[in-house]
Formats: sequence, structure tokens, C-alpha cells
Amino acid sequence: MNHLPEAWGRPRDDIYGAYDHSFVAASQPNTHTQSPIVTGTSVVALKFNGGVVIAADNLASYGSLARFTDMERLRQVGTHTVVGASGDVSDMQHIFTKTLENLTISEEYQSDDGHRLRAKHVYSYLSRVLYQRRNKFNPLWNVLLVAGWDEGKPFLASADLLGTTFSAPALASGFGAHLAIPLLRRVAPDEAAVEGITRERAIEVVEECMKVLFYRDARSMNRYTMAVVTGSKDEAGKEKVDIEWRKDIELKQQSWKFAEGIRGYGAQTV
Repeated sequence: MNHLPEAWGRPRDDIYGAYDHSFVAASQPNTHTQSPIVTGTSVVALKFNGGVVIAADNLASYGSLARFTDMERLRQVGTHTVVGASGDVSDMQHIFTKTLENLTISEEYQSDDGHRLRAKHVYSYLSRVLYQRRNKFNPLWNVLLVAGWDEGKPFLASADLLGTTFSAPALASGFGAHLAIPLLRRVAPDEAAVEGITRERAIEVVEECMKVLFYRDARSMNRYTMAVVTGSKDEAGKEKVDIEWRKDIELKQQSWKFAEGIRGYGAQTV
């Protein structure tokens, strides 16, 4: 007797011919990529009194190979928002070039009602897209940081591939969640501390985080992109949002000779 599942409830093959296995293949569930191939590492963001600073390096790694060195992982959405993505680069491109562009076209151009997408709107939409894909067991392998201006104050929040959402005055994804967050929280331990952080101080802290990540994260590089979202009101009381881009910033590398002074380095006697 043939005990294979496809033979259950049917006559033997040697009498009625071989079984058509195409029926079995057609009934199998869809399978999706469950492991990212080309990935980007940390995104770092910090609120300040009047806006948000967000930065991400330009490297996309193929495993441990520094494959693509000009991959910007920040994208402006509308007039109020910048989205940063770490994780799988192909999923990031899907979010940037399809999901967010379709959202912008639909909400700002097709409607033509004067309404403009704010940071909270973009964040709510992306968090639900991620959660919906997770429920289909085909997640978008990214952690997204949404920075911008909303209702007269800076906005910063995070959403991951499971649809988990939260906000904080300082956020980082990837390896930065371990290395950059402690540095950021020294400056912004809570929302109340944001009022005392100037734009210059916020940029300085984020630059320091990018420097630490370059030296400590093997998937990082010394060139990165930064966006500074600043909100204010004009004389008529109308809200005004400005997004300043600083692209292809290059860190000034220090000599690796300092490694000789680290205990246990190389063949030195300790």
C-alpha cells in the first residue's frame, strides 16, 4: 500500500497510471523571503526645541560585504515628514517608491483639497501597513523612524516589522538601539528635556552618534545623510515647516594608531 498523502483514497499507480503531482504543487501555500539579503543599519533621531534631527549612513551591506555605498535611507514625505528605514533594502525601496508615493499622490494631489500630510498621518499609515503585512506572514523587514512636525510640535515615533509602535524624544534603530540610545538619552532623558535642547546641540549629538556607530558597527560607514525638520509660525500665525537636507556628509576619520593603547590589542604584552 502506498502511504504517501497524495495516494490516500485513490487506486494504485501501477494500475491506473502515475499520479499527477501538479495538483499537489498547486495546493501548496505561498512562500516568501524570510531573511533579508541586502540590509541597511542604524537610523538615529533626536527631538529639539523646534524640530527633529534624523540621520542614517549611506551603506547597504550584502551580508558582511559593504556592497552599495550610495544608498540613502531617508525619504521626505509631503512637506512635514521625513522617514528613515533600516533593515532590508528591497522592502525599504518598496515602502519609499510605492507605498509612500501612492499615499502622497492620493492624499495631496488627487484630492486637491488643500490638505497636507502631517507626520502623525504618515506614521499611522505606515504602522498599519507593517502590521497588515505581519498578519499575512509576509512582513516588511524594516524598522521605520518617522520624524517631522505635527500640531505645532516636533514628532518622532518608530514602527517595526511586527507592527510594534512607540514614540520617544530620542530613537535609534539597528545597532544604534544599543550604542546610540544611551548617548541620546544623556541629552534627552524625557519629553521635558526637549525644551532645553537647541538645534545646534541636537545636530552635534547626532553627529557624535554617527561617529560612534562608524567605529563600532561593522555594517556602518563614514558617509551619511542628515535631515533637520524645523517648524515655526509666520507673522500671520500660519504654520511653516522647513526641511534642511545635508547629504553625503563625511566623517573625519582619526588614525587607528589609538588601537595600540587599548589593552589586549595585537601582540602586545599585557
